Amino acid sequence: MTKLNTSKTEWDLSPLGKGDDDKTFAEKREAIRAANYAFINKWKDRDDYLKEPSVLKKALDEYEALERNYGVSGDEGYYFSLRGAQDEDNTALKAYESKIHDFSLAIANDIQFFGMRVAKIPASEQKKFLQYQPLASYWHYLERAFANAKYLLTEPEEKILNLVSKPSYGNWVDMTSRFVNREERETLDEDGTRAQKNFNELLSLTSSIQKQVRDEAVAHVHDIMRANADVAEAEINSILETEKVGNALRGIKRPDESRHVADDIDTNVIDALIKAVVSKFSVAKEYYAFKARLMGVPRLAYHERSVPYGSIEKTYTYEDASELVYDVFSNLDTEFGLIFKHFIESGLADVFPKKGKTGGAFCAHVLLSQPTYILLNHTNKLRDVLTLAHESGHGINNEMMRKKQHALYFDTPVSTAEVASTFMEDFVLERLMQDATDELRLSLMLAKLNDDVSTIFRQIALYRFEQELHAEYRENGYFSKDDIGVLFQKHMSAYMGDAVEQSPGSENWWVYWSHIRNFFYVYSYASGLLISKAMQAAVRKDKAFIGKVKEFLSSGTSDSPKNIFAKMGIDITDETFWETGLGEVSRLLEETKALAKKLGKI
Repeated sequence: MTKLNTSKTEWDLSPLGKGDDDKTFAEKREAIRAANYAFINKWKDRDDYLKEPSVLKKALDEYEALERNYGVSGDEGYYFSLRGAQDEDNTALKAYESKIHDFSLAIANDIQFFGMRVAKIPASEQKKFLQYQPLASYWHYLERAFANAKYLLTEPEEKILNLVSKPSYGNWVDMTSRFVNREERETLDEDGTRAQKNFNELLSLTSSIQKQVRDEAVAHVHDIMRANADVAEAEINSILETEKVGNALRGIKRPDESRHVADDIDTNVIDALIKAVVSKFSVAKEYYAFKARLMGVPRLAYHERSVPYGSIEKTYTYEDASELVYDVFSNLDTEFGLIFKHFIESGLADVFPKKGKTGGAFCAHVLLSQPTYILLNHTNKLRDVLTLAHESGHGINNEMMRKKQHALYFDTPVSTAEVASTFMEDFVLERLMQDATDELRLSLMLAKLNDDVSTIFRQIALYRFEQELHAEYRENGYFSKDDIGVLFQKHMSAYMGDAVEQSPGSENWWVYWSHIRNFFYVYSYASGLLISKAMQAAVRKDKAFIGKVKEFLSSGTSDSPKNIFAKMGIDITDETFWETGLGEVSRLLEETKALAKKLGKI
């Protein structure tokens, strides 16, 4: 196995800036302003580009170059967003971010006329633009713009909504995250010592194979979330109100409709997905009952859902994890391995948890001309290996798009964003199963089931929680923390069943769950995994299919997800498609139960 240089475990942000006090930021800021206002001043008083396709082609070419090289916040905005994730408690960084936000928002407000006016080209005129061959490279951009025009307000109204977004939404969400992630407690570690641990380290310990360790850790987690529940209550109600008002102004009837519009996905596709998964909640319940039996308990405590079984307590250093993922990716496709190697060896991953660092993991990209960065909180667990594969899958997706798409298509709608990540993650877990003993294979199969249940059933249960949360808020006007907790436990119980206890304290696990602040995002985990299962099966059947996978990874927003997948032979509008993927989970559960019986575990 190739040895990687894993010594760079913090971000090298030098491609963006030389430090928090980099003097060139001011120069770059002026360049961004000049480039944007050159475009604004050239086109704001013209309407010929709204009448003549050839003129629109010139305008879009200029707009694409602007988006490729400058955006509205450039290197400075990207730099300080990443620094803010490294140190959420640093008020100086927050001051920088606030100034950049104001700067970029002013430009965004002034330039948004262009996209809005293009979207509102009269329907009677749209056909000549869509059929004009020199505009072919912008065809789906125009198609989406025309389709979404009905949701747009006037230009002054859109400016107002942009201006209030930060105080009515962003600041609230940042506040709750900061309060939770800065908490520390002394707790029992897995090596038998006691040490101060931050919230994310404590959360990781709640899945420890050692009962005493996980029970003490969860007591601290419950204490932290209980202490922050009042703040989270105020935050959730404020951002629910913001969403309610915005939807009402745009004429959006369903709370989740705005998500589907943004993701370029048909609502009936998501409804079919939800219906299919909910109809199979029995699979998740059966899994948890099976796991409880294996662990010798009548019921699992809420925090014990993800406790590894058997030898999965094996630790994976960051070096070990990186080499494993590199080998798997390289065997799938040489280009995948090279991209991953670049991430690891070039300081593009921030690896270990620290006080004040944001929790979880993410993969970030902004401009086509800027690097991809990955944030991890690696604590040497199996889950951390899979997280590395998952976030690197996002990164590979970014780099494949970078090679094939222009700046207006350099993005992934949420409806497709999780396909690449779950595709890569599953092949890494599959590698761990190779050449394993029956005992180890049982542990890994259970780990895979746990991941599938969490990714598919848990996320859809959370989506339904969000649906009811938004609907009840719009009906009643306010949600207390206690009522939110009751609703949360209702939906968690719906997929977990009687084998998992909704333990005291678990009613507050919504407090830290960032996904419910990014409204209705979570369906993409389920859809992504179920779609990636289809891709995985195709690659196993014919390795040449990896070429089609790479075409998907390179597609960005150049077409609708429905059309992109259709080209691969995947029909996401067909309800039976989702049922097929769910059948794979059922099959794995039955195989795992059979192996456990063979080994005398049940």
